[in-house]
Amino acid sequence: MRLFEMLLFFSNACLLAILFLFHQRIRRSALLLASGAGSVFLVIHLLVEGYRVQLLFLYGFTILMPMLSLINVFLTPKAVRTASRIRRVLGRLFIGIGLTVTACFLYVFPVFDLPAPTGELKVGTQVFHFVDPSREETFGKPASGKRELMVQVWYPAQAGTGKYAPFIPDTRILRYMAANYGLPGFTLQHLKYVSSHAYSGAEVSSAQTSYPLILANPGFGSSRFLHTSQAENLASHGYIVAVIDHTYNTFATEFPDGRITTSTTNDLFSPDHDYRTESGNRDKLGNVLTDDVAFVLDQFELIQSGQIPSHLNGRIDLGHVGVFGHSIGGATAYDAAYDPRIAVGIDLDGALYRLRDREGLRKPFLFINSESEFERLKRVMDNHAYTEEELKRMGNTREWMEQVTEDKKVELERMRESADSGGQFLYIENSEHLNYTDVQFISPIFKMLGITGKIAPERANSVINAYMLDFFDMYLKNQGGNLMKGPDSRFPEVKFATSLL
Repeated sequence: MRLFEMLLFFSNACLLAILFLFHQRIRRSALLLASGAGSVFLVIHLLVEGYRVQLLFLYGFTILMPMLSLINVFLTPKAVRTASRIRRVLGRLFIGIGLTVTACFLYVFPVFDLPAPTGELKVGTQVFHFVDPSREETFGKPASGKRELMVQVWYPAQAGTGKYAPFIPDTRILRYMAANYGLPGFTLQHLKYVSSHAYSGAEVSSAQTSYPLILANPGFGSSRFLHTSQAENLASHGYIVAVIDHTYNTFATEFPDGRITTSTTNDLFSPDHDYRTESGNRDKLGNVLTDDVAFVLDQFELIQSGQIPSHLNGRIDLGHVGVFGHSIGGATAYDAAYDPRIAVGIDLDGALYRLRDREGLRKPFLFINSESEFERLKRVMDNHAYTEEELKRMGNTREWMEQVTEDKKVELERMRESADSGGQFLYIENSEHLNYTDVQFISPIFKMLGITGKIAPERANSVINAYMLDFFDMYLKNQGGNLMKGPDSRFPEVKFATSLL
């Protein structure tokens, strides 16, 4: 809760307390004083912090109470007593319910603070619009034009000036984001007030002549914005991090000309589809996402050479390139790492694709899984078949689950090969799939519903960032690597599962 939101709420709570506790003789002046203070807080809140729909009751009550208080001053004692009886029955009940509901809204939809980066360097950010002239768009409805991507870069910066960039600068997409999580379109509009820790367009830090490049891939129905805290943290430790909005796989992407695209790939994840075949399915999507990474890397080669104008010209260490991703973005990271220009990668809780017809990666690769995904993999390790009741509860057919199980066995083999090449296989206790994105900060209700795990969002973020940084440092900077050696008392929730492979 922001400062003046809090003051506005408590001034209204005081009004309710005055109605219940104060004697009639001093109630008039107390109500007038408290309602006046609330009006001041309201004006400051609207000017400094900005309007949000979750506070509509507070706005109305704050505006109404000064008027009622002034009227109360001029009413006769008999009229006051009559009015008070009515308010006791209806008014106070309405106020109490309104304040309770408002408090719930403020808890469920907070204007939160993203975790601050832990590195010593300031962070800058820049957004690129890339068009691939060699590829036709296949996921648009109707499919037309060339493949276009929005890519946001976070990088080490000189001391920034002005305000931090907003967490989600493309505010028009917030209603699509809300719909993606089954919420009415207006419910997440307050996220436009959430700040990042990066300065738009800042100069690149002079601490080093160049910085390793890391390419990042959000999961299905996600967005580049939902990996802001991870990107900022890596940038503060001396990395250039480019997060790709994979068009038509995001909940929404806004382009410079105002066009907005949304996800058209939902049906690729249905149990009714054979998602490993080569027609209109998950692997088809995987091919496009992997090609996106290769194309974006091509563009950063052009940026490095100065053919694309940017603050980053000449500052990218293309000899040390990493990749990571979440969910299907993790699978994309693994698949993209076959590119000889990419040295190392991380998969955050993502199942793999395009495995059967390929040799092992044979590169250091880190798999960090949620506890739920680890349990699924362990079930495959133990050859534990699902019962009909379990399949019914999950909404899957036995044929589909058997296919997935076979794919998991291939994934486990790929994990073994990566471990033999210097990688690791970890899982984090009490974490769930969306703890690996900034979704976990949006609402505590996600934790109650089991969408995120029992682990505190701030703790999950801290643990994931620590292990990502250590792994990239080890292979892209030839330093660190201590966390990769085995269990660490600072992170008891991290479990090494490499021995099970």
